[in-house]
Amino acid sequence: MLDKIKNWFGKDAKVNPAPTAPRPEAPPPPKAKTVKAVEKTEKEIATDKGEPWVSIVKLDIDPENLHQGSFELDWNDKFIADLVRSGYMIKKDDTDAEIIDRWFQTICRHVVMETYEQTQAMSGATPGRWTQVRDIGDGRSEVS
Repeated sequence: MLDKIKNWFGKDAKVNPAPTAPRPEAPPPPKAKTVKAVEKTEKEIATDKGEPWVSIVKLDIDPENLHQGSFELDWNDKFIADLVRSGYMIKKDDTDAEIIDRWFQTICRHVVMETYEQTQAMSGATPGRWTQVRDIGDGRSEVS
């Protein structure tokens, strides 16, 4: 029996190693991400240059009443600063939106007044204002 035990542990003994699971392969290294150049918006470009910028972002019109609508505007801080210097800030706690709204209303008034003045000038209804058209030949006219 001792010989059997010696054979088990002896040089001639055959040892069956325990089966092992295959090693998992290392994941491949992550692919290098290509960095896309992010294009700047008009607002960012103007802001970087220190220029004022404002734009109409959205225009909503009521399909049931085409006379009703709204504008959504976007602006940069330089534009607000210019409006404040021009007197569009009335109270110290005016928000940027209130300042922009005053400016936009002024623009709209100017458009309305210009249109009104043109209409009045063309109709000849305004006293002291008249339009004279003179044919100067060759299909051209002089308007004064």
